[in-house]
Amino acid sequence: MQFSMDTTGPARIITGYSPTQLRVGEQLVMTSAIVTAERVLPWAVATIEELTPQSLDPALALDVEVVLLATGERQVWPPAAVFAHAAGRRVGIEVMTLSAACRTFNVLVGDRRAVALAALLGSAG
Repeated sequence: MQFSMDTTGPARIITGYSPTQLRVGEQLVMTSAIVTAERVLPWAVATIEELTPQSLDPALALDVEVVLLATGERQVWPPAAVFAHAAGRRVGIEVMTLSAACRTFNVLVGDRRAVALAALLGSAG
């Protein structure tokens, strides 16, 4: 069986990352951001301690099935109210390290799933 890259869509994928930056295609992102297959949005949340249920609203408004919450080099759980808020909007939240979230995002985008990556860049996590 032969595999080939599907280049018909405009999907953005994560091409590189570090604790303080993401590379989305050719775009370098150096502050926390929300990334989908179509866009990169700045996100005003720098640390897990700053995350409130409402601060996740920009990601929840994007008509996605799941938000991958990237908490840095360590997996750090947000307050339960964040999960409840997302569940009320019928969106799942998966908490991951940045590296795991980037890999998972690329796989889900490749499968054309409605996913958003909410990446906390530069956090202590």
